[in-house]
Amino acid sequence: MSTKERDRLKVLHEVKQEHLTQGAAAEQLGVTDRWVRKLLVRVKKEGDGGIVHGLRGRESNRRLPESLPTKVVKLVKAKCGDFGPTLACEYLAKDDAVEVSKETLRQWLIAAGMRRGKRREVEEVYVWRPRRSCRGELVQWDTAVHDWLEGRGPRLYLVAMIDDATSQAYARFVGQDSTEENLRVLWRYLERWGRPVEFYTDKSSLFTVNRPDEEAADEAVKEEWTQIGRALRELGIDWIAAHSPQAKGRIERFFGTAQDRPVKGLRIAKAG
Repeated sequence: MSTKERDRLKVLHEVKQEHLTQGAAAEQLGVTDRWVRKLLVRVKKEGDGGIVHGLRGRESNRRLPESLPTKVVKLVKAKCGDFGPTLACEYLAKDDAVEVSKETLRQWLIAAGMRRGKRREVEEVYVWRPRRSCRGELVQWDTAVHDWLEGRGPRLYLVAMIDDATSQAYARFVGQDSTEENLRVLWRYLERWGRPVEFYTDKSSLFTVNRPDEEAADEAVKEEWTQIGRALRELGIDWIAAHSPQAKGRIERFFGTAQDRPVKGLRIAKAG
C-alpha cells in the first residue's frame, strides 16, 4: 500500500467514526462525494485492502507481446535500417501492420545497438524572425541540390516554396536549376494558391543581377532585372533578398526534412 493510499484510508476511517463528513473528506482527498461513498463501500466489503486499485499486480491489457521487439527490430534491419524511429514507425504501420510508438521503437533500436542516445550540442543561437500573421504575406523560395536518387538516376534539383505563416510547402523535382524551370514552379504555385504579397529568396543570379564590383553587389540594381524579377514586378509581387542561409531558416529546415524522408521513400519505391 502506497503512502497516498494510507493517507486516503486514514481519512476514510475518520468518516466511518463520524469525525468527518463525506463532503469534507472529498475536499481533503480531491475527489467527489460519490467516489468517497464508493470507497467506503469497498473498505466495508474488503477491509483496508479495498483501497488498493483492483488492477495492481495484474498484467496490463496494453502490454505488447514479448516476441514483438525481436520481430520489429528484424523488420527495421531488413527494410529501413537507416530510418529514424518516426519514419520507421510509419512504414511499419503501413506495410507490416505493426503499431508501436516512436519512443518505444527508439528504445528497442538503442537496446539492439542500431541507434545511440546522444545529447544535442548547443548550436550557435540566432534571433528568430517572427512568422507572418497571414497566409500569403510571405513565401520563401529556394532550390536544393542533393543526390535525391542516390545514384540510381539523373541529377535532380528540388525547387520549393513554403508559406511563412502556415509552413505549407509546394515543391517539384526539375532537371536543372534554370530560369525556365523556376518560372514553371512559380506558375503552378500561383495556379494553386494565388498571388502572395512577397517572395523571400537568396541572392542567386536567377533573382538579381549580380555585379562584380562591390558597390553594385551591395545595392539593388534598379535599371536591370532578371526574367524572374520582371515577372514578379509585372505580377505586383515584392521581392526580398536574404543575406544569409539562416535568414531563410524555414525553407532550409524543410530541405533538411526533404533530404531524409523523400529520399528513403524513393529508395523503397525503387525510383530511378
